[in-house]
Amino acid sequence: MIIFKIAFRSIFRQKRRSILTALSMFGGFFLSAFFIGFSDGSYNQIINMFTRNNLGHIQIHESTYLDKPSLYKTIRDYEDIYKKLQSIKEVDAFTPRIYSAGIVSVGEKSTGVKITGVDPKRENIATNFNKKIYEGDVFSDENSYEVIIGKGLAKILKASPGDDLVVISQGADGSIANDSFKIVGLSKSGNELEDRITMYIPIKVAQELLTLQGRIHEIAITIKKLNTVPEITELINEKIGSDKIIAEPWQAFAKSFYNAMQADVEGMWVMLVIIMFVVAVGVLNTVLMSVLERRREYGVLKAMGTKPGDIIKLILVEINILAVICIALGSIAALGINYYLSIHGITLAEPFSYGGMYFRHMTSEINLRSFVIPAVIVILSATVVGFFPALKAAKTDPAKAMRTH
Repeated sequence: MIIFKIAFRSIFRQKRRSILTALSMFGGFFLSAFFIGFSDGSYNQIINMFTRNNLGHIQIHESTYLDKPSLYKTIRDYEDIYKKLQSIKEVDAFTPRIYSAGIVSVGEKSTGVKITGVDPKRENIATNFNKKIYEGDVFSDENSYEVIIGKGLAKILKASPGDDLVVISQGADGSIANDSFKIVGLSKSGNELEDRITMYIPIKVAQELLTLQGRIHEIAITIKKLNTVPEITELINEKIGSDKIIAEPWQAFAKSFYNAMQADVEGMWVMLVIIMFVVAVGVLNTVLMSVLERRREYGVLKAMGTKPGDIIKLILVEINILAVICIALGSIAALGINYYLSIHGITLAEPFSYGGMYFRHMTSEINLRSFVIPAVIVILSATVVGFFPALKAAKTDPAKAMRTH
């Protein structure tokens, strides 16, 4: 207890030195807490937009479909899977899809496309498909021979709503699949690469065109909380109970995007290491100077019989008291700025592209780890770097210290 009393007195007696030490720790904690919160918020925003608005958080396929997609690798009796998904309260929405490749033409213009059959109602709920239509309209009926094409594809074909579009593909029975559709809308998903090659038709029409009656290729699922994806994926697989049909998380079916995100996360940790290194150097400098200035004090303590270990404890307690105060003040400041940015965000002067999508607005996030990680790092770094000056103080020669000061 006496060590804490002396430590408190020393902190407030050496105000200038204490303030310099505290500023280093406060700055390091605040920057780290802000950086982690803003990074997590930005990453989760990017992931959510990439998955919720396009691919879904979880997808169900035939077990080998992702390894080598094929027209013939389909899911039968998918309505039974619907019932199982509806029994999971964490599932927000789900939608079936059919995929195939084909050639389309409008007038004299033609190009290759990815044909995507969608359930209009379910797709609107799961991925806000209707909000991606920037010109024209949505499908008038789930059985209509209408098509919505991407903005980039419309430019290639020089097409607009109202034009007729001819599709040529291959049916699952080996026949030539071809038909004429009316373009009713142009979509803009945010992914320019996808918008150059994708066309959407109602899923029932796609099943008839490709002779896939009663079959689909995929069920895309969105859930309420992004961080529960692994648990919900495992639960869905338990519900399905089949080795031939499996559910997989976005990390599996969007590997390149996931790897890019992981690389960015690693970059965040490098930045944190740099911030903490600066903090450690600042603390080491100020504590070392404090030890040198107080050599007479330590000499007196040793002359009175204070053990070297107690002097080390005294200095480390001083540092950690300052660290706790700085963490408390830094938490208030970081909470305020992260809360503000979680609501208002930052509008970027120039948008940036990630995974083919463009982002203009970034938001922060308030989470536990953005405070715990900086707090642990500040205390550990302050303790470690403070140990060496403390060790130097513990070795002070009482007679020499009192003669020279």
